[in-house]
Formats: sequence, C-alpha cells, structure tokens
Amino acid sequence: MAVTLVNPAALPQVGLYRQVSVATGSRTVYIAGQVARTADGGHVGDGDLAAQVEQAYLNVAAALAEVGATFADVARLTVYFVEWSPEKMGEFVEGVQRAEKKLGVAIQAPLTGIGVAFLAEPDLLVEVEATAVLD
Repeated sequence: MAVTLVNPAALPQVGLYRQVSVATGSRTVYIAGQVARTADGGHVGDGDLAAQVEQAYLNVAAALAEVGATFADVARLTVYFVEWSPEKMGEFVEGVQRAEKKLGVAIQAPLTGIGVAFLAEPDLLVEVEATAVLD
C-alpha cells in the first residue's frame, strides 16, 4: 500500500478517522468534490444528511475505482457541510457507516470538516473531496 494511516499517541484518538497519513507512492489522484447525485444526475437524499453523505462517499469510491484505487489509497478527505453544527455529527457518521457497509471497507483517512454557507446547488448538504496516492 502506498498510504499508511497513523494515530500518534500525542494527538486526540478520534475513532472516525486517523490523524496522519504517510504516502510513499508515485502517483497522486485528486478527486473533485462529490455530492449526492447518481450517475445520471438524479438527486439523492433531499434534506437527509446521512443519505447525502452515503451517496457522496459512494461517488468517491466510484471515482477511485475508475483509476484503479480504493479507499485504502486515500491519504486525505475534505468534507464541506452546509450550515454545520455539532448536532449533525450523528447523521454524518451514519452516512459514512452506510457507505462503508455497502463498500465493505473502513474509511479511516485523515479528514477535515469545513462548515460552509451553501454549495453549488440549493439542495446539497455535503460535498466530499479526496486525495489518493498510488504506487
């Protein structure tokens, strides 16, 4: 594997992701922000954060697969949330867990969550970017 995930003892131990990734591969893959849309552009999960997170992660997985990668190759995730508040964490975690179950993987790459006022379309609640490294 070109990416090794680490949780340093000197940093908070977050169960949802690892704090550090070490990438040793030679090819970097940048996945544009993925949202709750199907391949034909259909909307998924209007008003449902968990459903939108699930679809965004499934779309990231599809983009990774297209270039021969998986979530095991992801060195970093950035998640943009519309009008984020801590009360939404449960819905976010639920969406990630649903995607993990469908994909049969544990998604543990370092993650930065950013609250924003809005995204490109008014129904979107979340957008997920990924950076992967391949040998």
